[in-house]
Formats: sequence, structure tokens, C-alpha cells
Amino acid sequence: MAVKKYQTFSEFYPFYLSQHQNIICRRLHFIGSSLIILLIIYCISYALWQGLWFIPVIGYGFAWLGHVFFEKNKPATFTYPVYSLLGDWVMFKNMLTRKIKF
Repeated sequence: MAVKKYQTFSEFYPFYLSQHQNIICRRLHFIGSSLIILLIIYCISYALWQGLWFIPVIGYGFAWLGHVFFEKNKPATFTYPVYSLLGDWVMFKNMLTRKIKF
């Protein structure tokens, strides 16, 4: 099966959302993104720069748990790492503004 190549993020984002239908998966993404923000604030506040190494562990950890156990699909990160990262933050914003249910 050939992988579709998205030329723009606006083409990619509907696909990204289709990979996040399960509400628990979306909640895990939201928790991971929230913890990343808190970690960044904490590390900057206390000049604990080494703590920033945990950003990918937290972000990908929560997201991949959601995909493996609830969504049961392969995270888009493996095929579209940049668009997927951007999609995480757009989806986070859309959940905060209640455009997407969580």
C-alpha cells in the first residue's frame, strides 16, 4: 500500500484528525502536551535545563500509549514527523478552544 504524500499541513491535518478518533487517545495527547508546557515553565523558572531532555519522553510517551492501546493505529509521527508535531499542537489548541471534544 502506497503512503500518500501530503504537500501541505492543511492537506495533512484532516488525515491527522482521522487518526485520533478515540477520545482517550486525544485526552492522552492533551495530557502529554500540557505536561510539556508545565515542564518547560518549571525548567526555565529553576534553570534546570537538563529537565528539557524529558520533553520527547513525555510527549511521545502519552501519545503513543493512546495509539497503541486505544486508537490501535500507527502514530503519524513515524511517517510525517514535522506535520505530526504541528498537528499535536493544533489539536491541543482546538481542544482548549473546544473545537474538538475531549
